[in-house]
Amino acid sequence: MDVPIYGVPAFFLASLLFLAGTCPALSDHPHPRPSASGSGSGSGQINSNSILVALLDSHYSELAELVEKALLLQTLEETVGRHNITIFAPKNEALERDLDPEFKRFLLEPRNLRSLQTLLMFHIVPSRIDSANWPDPAPSSAAAGHHHEVLSLSSHRLRLAKRESGEREVDRARVIHADAVTRPDGVIHSIERLLIPQSVQDDFNRRRSLRSITAVKPEGAPEVDPRTHRLKKPAPSAKAGSPPALPIYDAMAPGPSLAPAPAPGPGGPHHHFDGEAQVKDFIHTLLHYGGYNEMADILVNLTSLASEMGRLVSEGYVLTVLAPNDEAMAKLTTDQLSEPGAPEQIMYYHLIPEYQTEESMYNAVRRFGKVRYDTLRLPHKMVAQEADGSVKFGQGEGSAYLFDPDIYTDGRISVQGIDGVLFPPEETEVKVEKKTPTKVAAKPRRGKLLELTCQMFTAFGQHSRFSSCQ
Repeated sequence: MDVPIYGVPAFFLASLLFLAGTCPALSDHPHPRPSASGSGSGSGQINSNSILVALLDSHYSELAELVEKALLLQTLEETVGRHNITIFAPKNEALERDLDPEFKRFLLEPRNLRSLQTLLMFHIVPSRIDSANWPDPAPSSAAAGHHHEVLSLSSHRLRLAKRESGEREVDRARVIHADAVTRPDGVIHSIERLLIPQSVQDDFNRRRSLRSITAVKPEGAPEVDPRTHRLKKPAPSAKAGSPPALPIYDAMAPGPSLAPAPAPGPGGPHHHFDGEAQVKDFIHTLLHYGGYNEMADILVNLTSLASEMGRLVSEGYVLTVLAPNDEAMAKLTTDQLSEPGAPEQIMYYHLIPEYQTEESMYNAVRRFGKVRYDTLRLPHKMVAQEADGSVKFGQGEGSAYLFDPDIYTDGRISVQGIDGVLFPPEETEVKVEKKTPTKVAAKPRRGKLLELTCQMFTAFGQHSRFSSCQ
């Protein structure tokens, strides 16, 4: 039982003394509170009246979320602890409406964290710039578009301008609401769009064009001529646009060590053909054309033929694709597609390693009757012939007609629509029957003496008496 002191229990008094030692309001010597501007001793504590808390307002929640994902909260807290800041903040509507989705995905990728941090710190100035002390251009240079530059936290310079109408600009972005939020440690100006520094724009362009992550083609070690003990001179480079030196079947070999060197061609930093872009373009053309969705689905999702075709075109090869329409693809049974590698084998038979258009194939079959085209499914060939004013592929019931000519032609890839799925003719083994020779008993040969004796008996008419002479 507690001992009462002046009618107050000792336990309650001890609680009051503990609270007095911890709570500044009850202590005789309260702890010094940081100033309203947050310029205290740099303890990193942010009060509820800070400009960083105001950034969590519903109008700027998207920007605050990007700041959190960029791991910049501690940096901004330390900055606010040292001096006032100015934030140029686009509203949520501007980020959702004007920001490119591809650019947003680029910013949110973990490998691009530095670019996101640079972009966000580009919107923050480590000094207070109110609308009242907004820099005015010099009267003599106002017509020339003079800008006042300030240094942002990203070490990039922001250009502040003020037009004659009184409208303010930040790096060519209009200030919609100046002094939208004011706090003792900073101010927020609402701007119409996101500010993108040139360095971040360059990083995005390099990443989008894949120039910064393109695999460097390996080169072999230099060879020494054993006769002269000097380095062998490399083979002369081929001219741009020249065909590959190896056949296309060697280029289809798996593995980078077996793939041939790329054929030179126009465009690109390394003068290669952009096969991936061309394959993507022709697949989009199939989808927009209509009626060839199943073919595009097999190339992209069911197999890896789209990427393989892009690699072949990048290395300088040309292809003609005989694309069955959706009605023809619907006739394929489950058994025909269930076997391992069956979709690839079916599609390989529809790929001709030549660049043919509807006109060139029709002229060929009109002149020569039947034309046999090579396919990527070795050793089978595609038979084409003229029929009913069109080109007919295959033979018998498994034939197909050229239904939609020249769906896509770009000089490297030609896509021709057909109304059936083609299969190579079955290989029939010719069985050769081995004839067993019949044994014939050889007649015994007669000797020279017996033949002379028989001739003598024949001369005297006594030949019939001796059976050996018959």
